[in-house]
Amino acid sequence: MPVESSPYAVLFCCMGNICRSPSAEGLFRAELVRLGLDAQLHVDSAGTHGYHAGEPPDARAQRHAQRRGVDLGKLRARQVELADFERFDLVIAMDRDNLQHLRELCPPQSQHKLRLMMSFAPRAGTDEVPDPYYGGAEGFERVLDLLEQACAGLLGHVQAELHMRRRALT
Repeated sequence: MPVESSPYAVLFCCMGNICRSPSAEGLFRAELVRLGLDAQLHVDSAGTHGYHAGEPPDARAQRHAQRRGVDLGKLRARQVELADFERFDLVIAMDRDNLQHLRELCPPQSQHKLRLMMSFAPRAGTDEVPDPYYGGAEGFERVLDLLEQACAGLLGHVQAELHMRRRALT
């Protein structure tokens, strides 16, 4: 579904778009499908760097997500584009470094769209989703645990935004 036809659009961002952000995209999309809300939102992911453009998510990220019933196999890495800041309602960074990269790219009128993923899970005890790339299996599991918490909070936020938009139209 094109972003333009969606009432709400969310972009998840990490550095290379092969571990954290595709995992967030997959988890969030799976929850939307489970709740029957997938037609109301457009969800995507991108990297602040283009190192892995065109590649599928890291095999370890795919394997750990699959264990939770989430298939990341069709996703392909891409780099954030300037147009993303206009097309998406929220541009969500996995950590402070990537948030800073996004701030540097983002036009002033869209800065309000930038958020840290863990801001949607204030009780998680961290404000960043750690990069699991150079670690072992436990890092990928930790990332998924954190993302599940943050996706639940994000879903509540998005539902409230959609409700406010509907009310504004009536």
